[in-house]
Amino acid sequence: MRHAILSAYLRSRRGRIERIRRQAVEQQRRILSYLLKKGSATAFGREHGFSPRMSYEDFSGKVPVRRYEDFHPYVERALRGEEAVVWPQRIRYFSKSSGTTNAQSKYIPISDESLHGNHFLAAHDLVTAYLCNHPDSRMFSGRALRLGGSLQSTGNGMLVGDLSAILMSRTPGWADRCSTPDRETSLLADWNEKLPRMVDQVIRRDVTSLAGVPSWMLVMLEKVLEVTGASDLCQVWPHLELFMHGGIAFTPYQEIYRRLIPSPRMRYYEVYNASEGFFAFQDTAQSKDMLLMSAHGVFYEFIPMDQFLKKGQAAAAVPLWEVRRDTPYAMVITTCGGLWRYLIGDTVRFTSIDPYRIVITGRTKQFINAFGEEVVVENAEQALDYACQCTGAHIREYTAAPVFMDRGSKGAHEWIVEFDTPPDDRERFVEALDSRLQALNSDYRAKRYSDVTLRRPVLTVAPEGLFYRWMALRGKMGGQNKVPRLENSRQYADALRELMDEPEKD
Repeated sequence: MRHAILSAYLRSRRGRIERIRRQAVEQQRRILSYLLKKGSATAFGREHGFSPRMSYEDFSGKVPVRRYEDFHPYVERALRGEEAVVWPQRIRYFSKSSGTTNAQSKYIPISDESLHGNHFLAAHDLVTAYLCNHPDSRMFSGRALRLGGSLQSTGNGMLVGDLSAILMSRTPGWADRCSTPDRETSLLADWNEKLPRMVDQVIRRDVTSLAGVPSWMLVMLEKVLEVTGASDLCQVWPHLELFMHGGIAFTPYQEIYRRLIPSPRMRYYEVYNASEGFFAFQDTAQSKDMLLMSAHGVFYEFIPMDQFLKKGQAAAAVPLWEVRRDTPYAMVITTCGGLWRYLIGDTVRFTSIDPYRIVITGRTKQFINAFGEEVVVENAEQALDYACQCTGAHIREYTAAPVFMDRGSKGAHEWIVEFDTPPDDRERFVEALDSRLQALNSDYRAKRYSDVTLRRPVLTVAPEGLFYRWMALRGKMGGQNKVPRLENSRQYADALRELMDEPEKD
């Protein structure tokens, strides 16, 4: 009965999906007018001369594009409890996200309107699209396995935590009854306590769908197999049919999941759901491209990356109706959560403009985010400097890359380092590097907690001249060519490792 009612309700909303596909520009113009009307009643709006009749050209001319560091003073005021700073209400929830140059973590304001008009609404539309694509689905005959974070009170009525925890704390009762584990268990802060309790609950349920970040979900699923003694998850949950994944690239995990879930009925749908908003989801079974959510309280702008990367000039953003296919863009958002022309840091490419579909192509900076840790170059430089100070080492060149998970093994970071002066104690160097990264980056620290997702870094000492030889072979000599410090794949790291194994030619 529950399956029939929920499926019928969601399928009745299929007209919304078609309007998103066909009326995206009109929806974006309406969204901007609405946001400016609401924003005119805020301190930010008054400071920037907002008015409900403001044109896009006036808006983009008066409000500069901001990174988090530039927007942080407004967030601080809202965190202290000041009302109507960036949105015409007192913001109670803040999603704690990855660190920046000036702060260990970002605090993204989450308004009531962004919860209901963006995150929950887009989730409903995602499930609607899935059910329309697969009318034989029985996902509501069982439970959805969800992974949640935790929430902490700031002491002045504000709640700070992972986006998943904020969403879960506001989930209606009927959704709780369709999910597992229960809310209390999902919101536990101590992972060592949470994981066995979650596993104990989920193995007793008929799980039909999964939702979460691939790396964290893999930890959970491998624990399920360990506890049950099953050889694959089809033996535990025979009706499992869907994994809605996002947060990090799924490609490195595809084969692992196929081995864990060897079912021809299993489907994988990608979503683009960040702390700042739910922006896109895969809306067809045939393509992994994601439909941009144009009617969900977010106004989008895009900076062509060839302009974004130019030094000494301001990069101009364009609205949705001016984007082109196959052009890499840095994405800028204005949201019903109170973010105004905010540079989110992701890069996207439009694979289609009728309808508007995107793929995520990376970040605006070098980074490692294979497991949701978002380690950036600033983190790396500071941590390596600390490790050198602790061990008397001096570094000539380095690069770092992920060591991807495999069944039964945790992920890690491999640091390939060429020393001028080697550390007096390699183990101490690794310990110092690891501890400093945890101090600098809260997301890295969370993934390293009890070795749940990430084990200790792996240090590979490069022979003298390795990076020079590698750059020469790539034709990248000269002052304008630099060794890439961080990468989210193993393209450079594997090439360096292969070069280490080759005899050096005279």
